[in-house]
Amino acid sequence: MNSITTVPNPDLAIVEGNKSRWSRADHRRQGWHGLYRLARYSTSFRAANVLPLEKRMELRIADFDTVRHYTSVPWFSAMIVIRGQYILFERYAPDFGVDRPHSIQSITKTTMNLIVGRLVEQGVLDLSGKVGDYVPEIGSGYREATLQQVLNMDVVNEYSEEFSDPRATYYRHEEAMGWRLPRDPQHEETQRRFIAEIASPDVTNRTGYAQYKDANTDVLGWVVERASGRQLRSFLIEIVDAAGLEGAFHITTDREGVPAIDGGACLTARDLARYFSLFVRRGRGVSGEVVGSGIFLDQTLSSGVPMLPPYEEMRYSNHLMVSGRSLSHGGWGGQYAVAHVDTGTIGVYFSVIENHHADNRGYLGPIIRMLQTIVDMEPDQAPNT
Repeated sequence: MNSITTVPNPDLAIVEGNKSRWSRADHRRQGWHGLYRLARYSTSFRAANVLPLEKRMELRIADFDTVRHYTSVPWFSAMIVIRGQYILFERYAPDFGVDRPHSIQSITKTTMNLIVGRLVEQGVLDLSGKVGDYVPEIGSGYREATLQQVLNMDVVNEYSEEFSDPRATYYRHEEAMGWRLPRDPQHEETQRRFIAEIASPDVTNRTGYAQYKDANTDVLGWVVERASGRQLRSFLIEIVDAAGLEGAFHITTDREGVPAIDGGACLTARDLARYFSLFVRRGRGVSGEVVGSGIFLDQTLSSGVPMLPPYEEMRYSNHLMVSGRSLSHGGWGGQYAVAHVDTGTIGVYFSVIENHHADNRGYLGPIIRMLQTIVDMEPDQAPNT
């Protein structure tokens, strides 16, 4: 039988600038709104019980000049503010909606704070131990790094994540995540094989600032599986149940089924807010189940490595961004989520930056400050308009 002529999948094809087409500016909004169905491989989980949310809208939040501006710009997708089970503010773009999942990119990394914190408290992981003690086959890029260094983005190696550089290591990693077509279809890259090959003559970070690398999160995931004897998916299922998510927790995987915990999750805005409630509840779920560690979160709030703009007022600590009593994280292309552990207020902002490299520091900085101002407010106080 003669073979049938085919063409490369257009969404995943590599185009100008060594980008996959779905991440190019002209296709990016569709890509961020639909990554869970565009990636080559993915899986999803549903919670058994849902945390109900009730509207108690605080209209004065809408009177913030920054809120009015950043919920009307063309890049905007969604914004929500919750406290406990109450929605204080919620708005969506015309082409988005309350039940639509959105790529949260690197906000996915925060799952490692919960998982690692729990295992540290149980004595399964020792943060002073080296990656090579848990994964002997890891390459020189991580072998001598301690788990604490990896958690704090405090490792130096050959992995580069400058999106404007078409030669950046990140783009090979994107192939391993199943976010683009393989260069050699007969030898498709996978997560574990890729990160095992990362090299470094010296992993010590002497810059004084966090060295942000997606690969760090995937290294931690490998360590977690080796130390616990459990698959990452089992931890993620527990987190989804504990958060009481209403919709599906979608996450992309590689060809071997390894979840892309560095940035592959897709959630609705409400469900990301529900998920961040786990940090306010100190790692406890809606039914009291434990999926994190309050002790570890306290350590997270009091430690970390200084960050560069637009996060210059923060520290990177145990796979969270820390400022005062707030725990947060950003995502490539315009997402941000923050929880204030004392006020209990959580803010989520989704957008899709449609410039050349999906990176605009001048845009994200004001959004971070806007959300921080809102979550800082005491529950009995109104926003300062």
